[in-house]
Amino acid sequence: MRYLILGLGIYGSNLAVDLTDMGHEVIGVDNRQANVDALRDSISSVYRIDVTDETSLSMLPINNVDLVIVTIGENFGASIKVVAMLKRMRVKHIYARAIDTLHESILQGFDIDRIITPEQRAARDLSYEMALGSKAISMKIDDDNFILRTHLPASLQGLRYSDIDFMRSYHLNLISVARGEKVSNAIGMKRESLKRADLNDPDLVALAGDVIVCMGTRSAFFSFFRSISK
Repeated sequence: MRYLILGLGIYGSNLAVDLTDMGHEVIGVDNRQANVDALRDSISSVYRIDVTDETSLSMLPINNVDLVIVTIGENFGASIKVVAMLKRMRVKHIYARAIDTLHESILQGFDIDRIITPEQRAARDLSYEMALGSKAISMKIDDDNFILRTHLPASLQGLRYSDIDFMRSYHLNLISVARGEKVSNAIGMKRESLKRADLNDPDLVALAGDVIVCMGTRSAFFSFFRSISK
């Protein structure tokens, strides 16, 4: 796919490099020379342009890419102005980064494909991680429902999964369990890879290192955190 990223700060530059590493064509744009120079050899093409100027913005191949991503965050007014101009230019697919709830609310009025909130997501994942004492990754379904991936809490280790009623005890739906196993790579070196466990096995025992994926509300997750930390 072909992406146009407007704004090459910390978030935008990392996104540009990651998409390039995945094999996509990425065009990056920023008005700061240092940001442009930093990515010159890392992505497909990069330009120093003030995208808040409509004439300059119209010179970009905005209608010849699959997706335009506005990652300008710190300059609230610039972000809103750029999204408004893109909509006026009838750009079909737009993602935009929001730095707070007010920014997000205004962007919602433009009816774009997706609003990205990396700071809020990072803060939420960190709060879950601190509560659980292990790395946690969450995905927001709606304003109150989430999917959470984390390591099995120590208090549940040694029990059979068939005896742990996540829904009755924690109001959470256990979706999946994965555990590490040693596999060999192409040159015979051993490494650990996660493999999904069979939750239909009534004798499947919860082990240290298991990774669980659950779905539930925000309040259910926080109740779960409190109960396992006692």
